[in-house]
Amino acid sequence: MSNRKLKNILITGGAGFIGCNFIHYLFGLSNSGTDLFSDANFTGNVVNVDCLTYAGNLESLKDVEEKFGGKRYFFEKVDITDRAEIERIFKQYDIDTVIHFAAESHVDRSILGPEAFMKTNVMGTYTLLDVARKYWNVSLDNPRDDVLFHHISTDEVYGSLGETGYFLETTPYDPRSPYSSSKASSDHIVMAYYHTYGLPITLSNCTNNYGPFQFPEKLLPLMISNIKDGKNLPVYGKGDNIRDWIYVEDHNRGVWQIVNKSPAGEKWNLGGENEWQNIKLLNEVIDLTSKEIGKDAEAVRSTITYVKDRPGHDKRYAIDCTKAKSKLGWERKMTFEQGLLATIKWYLNHGEWIEHIQSGDYKKECMN
Repeated sequence: MSNRKLKNILITGGAGFIGCNFIHYLFGLSNSGTDLFSDANFTGNVVNVDCLTYAGNLESLKDVEEKFGGKRYFFEKVDITDRAEIERIFKQYDIDTVIHFAAESHVDRSILGPEAFMKTNVMGTYTLLDVARKYWNVSLDNPRDDVLFHHISTDEVYGSLGETGYFLETTPYDPRSPYSSSKASSDHIVMAYYHTYGLPITLSNCTNNYGPFQFPEKLLPLMISNIKDGKNLPVYGKGDNIRDWIYVEDHNRGVWQIVNKSPAGEKWNLGGENEWQNIKLLNEVIDLTSKEIGKDAEAVRSTITYVKDRPGHDKRYAIDCTKAKSKLGWERKMTFEQGLLATIKWYLNHGEWIEHIQSGDYKKECMN
C-alpha cells in the first residue's frame, strides 16, 4: 500500500456535499473555522467528474477553481455511466486513484423515482470499475499495488437497528429503500471486482454527514433555513428515528487515511459515535439557531409540524468504528457541539449560496 501513487486522483461527485468538502480538505481549504483539518499534505492533481444533477453545485468550489483551476484542479462535466468519456478522462489525466463519491442519495427522491438511483449508483459504479480495471491492466495474474479504487458507501445498506447494537463491517446487508438497495448493489460489485479481477479497492460505509455545502433539502440545512425564514419545521412521524452524526471533514479525513493506509480489499465503518433522536436534534438546532439570530426559541418550537412518515423509514442507525480507530489511528476531531454550532453559523453566513439554490441561479454556473 505504500506504493500508491496518489498523484492523479479522479473524484466523482466532487460538486456534491461530501465530495466538495473532500476537495477542499485535500487542498487545505477547510471550511470548519478551525485548524483541525489541515493535515492532508496532498501534492497531486484532482480531476472532479460530476454530471451536475440538482445536487451538484460548482459555486461550492469557486475558491478551489480560483486557486488551483487548470493547474492542479480540473473539472469535467461527465456522467459516470458514459463509458467513452470515462475512458477519455483516465487516459487524458493518467488517473492512478479513484475516490468514488458520486451517487443519487436522497431517500425520498429514491421512493418517488428509483430509476435514476439504479442507473447512477449501480451502472455508474460498474462503469468506473470496469474502465479502471482495463486502463490499469489489472488481473489476478497481473496484480498492482500502485493504484486504488475507493468506494464511498452508507450505513443504510445494513438496514435498521433496534434499541441496542451497532453496525459492524461484518453486519449482513439488509437495505430497505431503493436508495440503500442501489448502494448495497454497488458495494457488492466493488468487492466482486476485487475478488474476481484483483482490482485494488477499499470501501467505507459512513453515517449521516453534516457540515457546510449540504443541499438545502437535507435535514440540518433545511431546519436552519426555515428557522431563519420563520417557516414551519416538518418532522417525519413522531421524530423518534435515531441517527448517528459525523462532521463531514472528520469523515473525509477517515477516507483519506483509508486511501493512504488501508490494505486492498478492506472495508471500513466511519461513524460519529454520536446518536441523536431526530426531535431532540431539532430542539438543539432550534436553541442554537435562535440564539444566533435573536429569536425566541419557544416561539420557533411552536412551528414544529409532524408529517406522515415515509415508507420503509429505518428506525435507528449506529456505527461501530472500532476498526478504523484501532487499525488506522483515525478518530473524529470535531465535537458535535462545536460542529453543530459551526454548521449553523456557516449556513446563516452563506445565505446567498442557499438563495442561489432555491432560485435555481446556481445552475447558471453549471450550464457551460
